[in-house]
Amino acid sequence: MLIAGVDFAGPADAVARQLIGTTVLVDGVGGRIVETEAYDRDDPASHTFGGPTPRNAAMFGPPGRLYVYRSYGLHWCLNFVCREEGHGAGVLIRALEPTAGLDRIRARRGTIADPLLCAGPGRVGQALAIDAAFNGMPLDDDPLALLPADPRVPVDIRSGPRIGISKAADVPWRFGEAGSRYLSRPFR
Repeated sequence: MLIAGVDFAGPADAVARQLIGTTVLVDGVGGRIVETEAYDRDDPASHTFGGPTPRNAAMFGPPGRLYVYRSYGLHWCLNFVCREEGHGAGVLIRALEPTAGLDRIRARRGTIADPLLCAGPGRVGQALAIDAAFNGMPLDDDPLALLPADPRVPVDIRSGPRIGISKAADVPWRFGEAGSRYLSRPFR
């Protein structure tokens, strides 16, 4: 399943890498994806590792849909489902370079420096006004849009260990645009 040049039927780590440089919009608000993390059902850090539950059911759905969950009871996190239906894999959107609807992003996030507006999955969710209603929604249906990366702009992608997990913490499935000032954390 191709959306904006990204093959959502592929493995989570490949999709996570392909998403760097694409633009995600929710009701015209969003920006370039500059950081992602991949998760797969065989990965003990994944929400799907133990099999389907009511909470993670969307991640076992068709590729190219959203999986939205609440982290620490505070933050809504945005994930894109990949692989085939029933597999249980996805990509967490960790950071955006805000490019569209900056006035609405600032109203939602407050008066902080632009590089921090969408640096981290909870901040991305808040900036895009993501909540449980988006869970399971197709990525190519209104009010969502995924736009292809600009082929004229080369993107140097780095990888490294994922952030904030205790299981499989050494797996290098965090991907990001080298040198971006919008990352949640710089790559070593």
